[in-house]
Amino acid sequence: MRLINVTKSIYIGLLSATLFFQGCGDYFDVGNNPNLVTEPSLNSLLSSVTHRTGMNAYRYGSTASYYVQYLASPSEGSATDIYDITDLSTSWAEAYYAMSDAYDMITAAEESGANLHVGVGKLLTAYNLSLVSDTWDSAPYTEAFSRVETFTPVYDSPEQLYQTIGQLIDEAIVAFGSTDATMALDPTLDLIHGGDVNKWIRTAYGLKARYLNKISKKSAYNPQAVLSALDDAYLSAEDDMKMGLFSGNNPWASIAISNANSLLGGWLSSNLIKHVNGETYGIVDPRVAKITDLTVNGNYVGTPNGGGNQGPLANTVHDECYISTNSPVTTEEAPVYIMTFEELKFVEAEAAFRAGLTSRAYEAYLAGIRASMAKFQVAAAARDSYIAEPSVSVGASALTLDLIFKEKYVATYLNFEAWNDARRHDYGYQSFQMPLGAVLPTFIRQVAIPNSEIVNNPGNIPTQVSLDSPLWWDKP
Repeated sequence: MRLINVTKSIYIGLLSATLFFQGCGDYFDVGNNPNLVTEPSLNSLLSSVTHRTGMNAYRYGSTASYYVQYLASPSEGSATDIYDITDLSTSWAEAYYAMSDAYDMITAAEESGANLHVGVGKLLTAYNLSLVSDTWDSAPYTEAFSRVETFTPVYDSPEQLYQTIGQLIDEAIVAFGSTDATMALDPTLDLIHGGDVNKWIRTAYGLKARYLNKISKKSAYNPQAVLSALDDAYLSAEDDMKMGLFSGNNPWASIAISNANSLLGGWLSSNLIKHVNGETYGIVDPRVAKITDLTVNGNYVGTPNGGGNQGPLANTVHDECYISTNSPVTTEEAPVYIMTFEELKFVEAEAAFRAGLTSRAYEAYLAGIRASMAKFQVAAAARDSYIAEPSVSVGASALTLDLIFKEKYVATYLNFEAWNDARRHDYGYQSFQMPLGAVLPTFIRQVAIPNSEIVNNPGNIPTQVSLDSPLWWDKP
C-alpha cells in the first residue's frame, strides 16, 4: 500500500527535500524509478487512497488523543502532553498524499465516467482536508490542487476550506447516485467499505452531519440540517467507516506490543481512567475493562498528562494503564475506526437537543451508549446495569449537553473527532484539568505550522498564533 503515482502539477513543494529527497534521488522522476507504475489503474488508486485515509485517521487521532487526554506520556514534561510546539510535518504530508491520490483518481475517473470512484475520491478528499483544517485552521487547497504547477501555493482561509469540504461532500453524494457509472468499486481494493456503494452513501451523509454539527458555536448552525443528514446516514454499526488492512498489526495494537517490550507508548491518561473507573462520576463504566487491563495492583490507574509515570518503580512494572491488545478496538486484528454508528447517535442527540427535540435527543443518547457498549463487547447485564443508573438514565427532561458529551467522550476513544468535540465543548468535561507544567495558560486548540511549510512555503504561511487560539469554527 504505497504511493504509486503522484500528479506533478499538484502541490508537492511541502514534500520536498526534508521528507524525501535526502538520499532518495528525485522521487517524482517516474522515468528513473522502475518501482513506480506510470499509469495506475483506478482501483489501484482506490486501494491507495482508502488505505492512506485509514492510516491518517490513526495518525491524527494519535496526536489528538494527548490533547483530549485519552493518552499521556510516561515521561514527565513530554512536549505533546504540555502543549509545547511539536513538528507534525509527516502528518501534514500524509494528508496531502492521500488528497493527491484522490485527485489523480477523480481526474481519471471523470474522464472515463467512473462516477463511483469520483464519489470516493471527493469524499475522502473532504475527510483528509478536514483533518488538516481542524488541526491548522488554514491550509493550501485551491492552488495546491490545480492543473497549474506550483510549489508555493497560497493558503485558503478556514472559511474557504469549510465551504470546500461541504461542496466536496455534496458532489460525492451526487456521484454515488449515478446510474451510469462505467466501473464498479473493486471490493478487494476498497479498503473501507468493500465496494458497497450504499455504505459509501450513508458515510457521505454521516460526514455531512459531522461537518454541519461542527459549527455549533456559529449563528449559521442549523440543527435541523444536521438531523436531516443523519436521516440518510448509518443504520447500524455494520455501516461503520473503518479500515483494517495493515502491514502487520493494527497500529494501536503495535504500540501496545512495543510498550510491553519496553518501547514505551500508549499510556492512558488519568483523566480518561478517572472518567470510567468511578472516581469522577461515582459509577464504574464497564467499558473500562474493555479499554485497558488491570494494573499489577488490581486497579485502574492512569498517568497524569505532563507528570509522567507516578509509580515508585517508574516504567518498570505495569502499575499504570496502557492501550491493551485485549480491547476489542485495539486488538492486533481490529480496524482503525474513522466514523462509527455510535458517534453519529451522539451527533443526533446533540443536534436534537439543540433543536428542542428532547425525546429524540434522549433516545439517541441512550442508543449511542448501547452501541458503544456493543463495540467494546460489554456484556448485556453490565451494559443494562450501567444504563439503569439514575445518573445515566436521567429522563428526557433532565438530559443535558454535558451528559451527551460525557458519553460521547468514551465512544470516540482514540478518534480525532474527539478533539473537535473537546474544543466545541470548551473542554467542559467534569474534572478535566490542564496538564502539569503546561506551557499555555489554557487548553490547546491548534497545532504549530509544520517545519516543512516554514522551509518550503515561507512566503505564504500565516502568522503563527498562540496554540490556545480558537479556530474559526471554535469562535462564537
